[in-house]
Amino acid sequence: MTESAEVGRDAEGVSRFVEHFAAQLVEAGVPRMPALVFAALLASDSGALTSVELGEQLQISPAAVSGAVRYLAQVHLVSREREPGSRRERYRVHSDQWYEAITNREAVIKRWQDSLREGVTSLGPDTPAGRRLTETVAFFEFMEGELTAMMERWRVHREQRFGAGRP
Repeated sequence: MTESAEVGRDAEGVSRFVEHFAAQLVEAGVPRMPALVFAALLASDSGALTSVELGEQLQISPAAVSGAVRYLAQVHLVSREREPGSRRERYRVHSDQWYEAITNREAVIKRWQDSLREGVTSLGPDTPAGRRLTETVAFFEFMEGELTAMMERWRVHREQRFGAGRP
């Protein structure tokens, strides 16, 4: 039995939430299948479902589940884990998935900064393109500092609101 079929669950309400939230993610640029899988995992009580459970709940193929999970793992929104005593994998969304996804973007932003700095050197800092790239680097540097401070404030806020040691 999938989690959406658990006693006390409104399967239609869960399905509406999953579709609605997935549509919001798609509007923000997330591909449709990863958006559906992510929303379904968020809506599950355990935060983890197998490929079969996801396929049944969402009425999608195993290949669609696999591709969606691959995308979500790359952007640090889900992780894979083995079911105890089984070869089957479960896909899990963690309570800190947004934190992880955002903090893992810092490495990407640093690589972008390095590439942009090379571009400034190549184009010349006094050219229109060089100035545009210099401003972009400055924006990312600013965002990096703000993000670090904001994530620290979030850790404190989360601990105060939800307690220490939350999974």
